[in-house]
Formats: sequence, structure tokens, C-alpha cells
Amino acid sequence: MKAAQIVEYGPASKIQINEIEIPRPSEGQVLVEVYGSSINPADIKMRQGKMMPLQFPVTLGLDLAGVVTDLGKGVTTFNVGDKVYGQAKIGPGGGGAFAQYAIAPAGNLAGMPKNLNFVQAAAIALTGTSAVQALTEHIKLQPGQKILIHGGAGGIGTFAIQIAKHLGAYVATTVSPDDIDFVKKLGADQVIDYKNQRFEDRLRDYDAVFDTVGGETYTRSFKVLKRSGVVVSMLMPPDARLMQQYGVTAIGQFTKVSTERLNTLTKLVEEGVVTVHIDKTFPQERIREAFEAKERGSVRGKIGVDMKSPSPTLR
Repeated sequence: MKAAQIVEYGPASKIQINEIEIPRPSEGQVLVEVYGSSINPADIKMRQGKMMPLQFPVTLGLDLAGVVTDLGKGVTTFNVGDKVYGQAKIGPGGGGAFAQYAIAPAGNLAGMPKNLNFVQAAAIALTGTSAVQALTEHIKLQPGQKILIHGGAGGIGTFAIQIAKHLGAYVATTVSPDDIDFVKKLGADQVIDYKNQRFEDRLRDYDAVFDTVGGETYTRSFKVLKRSGVVVSMLMPPDARLMQQYGVTAIGQFTKVSTERLNTLTKLVEEGVVTVHIDKTFPQERIREAFEAKERGSVRGKIGVDMKSPSPTLR
């Protein structure tokens, strides 16, 4: 099978499309024929060597959607032929989602939303789960509360805005000037142009902040929270000094894709609460370009990877 692999850390140019054997599922694992995937910041960090150590050669790719073709021992939750989506298991040789077949733990998969295609389903696996985990489990967002979502036009932010509005919250978000109308259409009540406005000068007494940006954006976010508020960051560890100074709770989130969280996400998608926004879609053989597009920034929603399309035409 064809797989997008690296044999050393580095830029997107280091990615190779190699012919490797189809992996076999071990106990508790599922073999999925991959039809769709997408690019996440975590994929970039893995390629750069900024996450956990990898054993080379390694097949990249976390998000997947496809069809079950084989089951490891003990897997009873899926059947061969099921359409599923979720997160692949990155490992030496095969396993990752940027391949024709990928391995995933059964607990990382769920039945695919019936109203999405494979690329759309793959695109929501990690980012959609991140929003669900942050808003419903860590923040426990309630109707009438106010939340600031940083990076509202990004992969996680687009889902977070929609879910927060569904939960009955007042939503403020930070975006670039070009994305103001886009996030308003997603449901944002107040939009801050981060290039020309300082959000901490305009917002006060917020119940929660969901940070997908990090850096000084994270540290400045404490100023908008009411006492007993909560900030959840996808990029920053809790800052004990700022927590004490402002009387708030800070949480550093590591997203765990699970069947339960994916099922929650599936329900939101099938009920029309959440829509999926794909900025561009690339075929597998142009995976390097897909990474480069993500790394250039200014992406609305997600960069998709169509694992079944040999077409050179960019959509």
C-alpha cells in the first residue's frame, strides 16, 4: 500500500510516499481502509520532532475516516464493512492515517456521521473532539455564560463556536480581519480583530476562555475572566501564579479521542448543530502541499486529504 512516511524529522519536503505492507491489527485494534484524512497542528509537530519520540520509518496522520476491513482479537463493537471515523495509532512502519490502510484502537473509533463524506468526517475527529472535551467536560459551559474562544476561524475554533452557541452561551472570538464575517456566520456574538484590537480592553467578567493560540494570548486572557472563571488552553500548561492572582482555574488540555466523545460529536453533526468547514482538499500524492498549506496559516476550518482521489486538481 502507499503510505506518507518520514525517516527523519524536518520540513514537509521530508515526507515520502512509500510502498509498504498493509499492517495487521493486534488485539483491540481495527484495520481501516482510509478514504479521508486531514492535517492537524499535531501532525506538523510530530513531523518536526516536537511531540513524542517516533521510531522511523513512521507513517504520519491522526484523523481518519474509512471502512473497516479487519478486526483484531476481542473487538466486538465494529464489523467488517462499517464506516468509521476517529484517530489512527501512529507507530513504526504502518499505522498512521496518511496511508491506504491504517490501524486504530477500537476505542478511538465511532460510526461515521451519516450526513458527512469521508473527508469531512475525518476532519472533525480530533478538532471536534477537542471542542467537545473542553466545553462540556472541562469548562462545563452553561446557558447564559460568556466564553471567549481564541482562534475562532481555525480547525478547533469553528467547532467550538458552534457548540458553545448550541449550549446557550454568549460567544466572543478573536480572528484576523478577513475572517470576521466568517465567524459571525458560525454564530459568534462578538468578534475581536486581534490585529487591530486588544481583546482584554473590550471584554470583562467572562466565565471561560478557550485558548487555541497560546503564547501571550494565553497570559492576557486571565484579565477578561471573572473570579472563579476557567481558562482551558490547547497549548499552554496551567500558570499557578496567574491562577492565584486572578482567582481562576487554568487547565492544559490534552485531547483524548474516544468512542464516547466521537458519539457526542456525531449526534451534534447529524442534528445539524455543527457544520464542517474544509478550506482545501488535497490528494494523498500531494500531502506535502497539504502540510505547507496548513503551515502558511490563514486556513478557515481544516485542510482535508482525499485518500482515494488521484486527481491533481486542487479543490
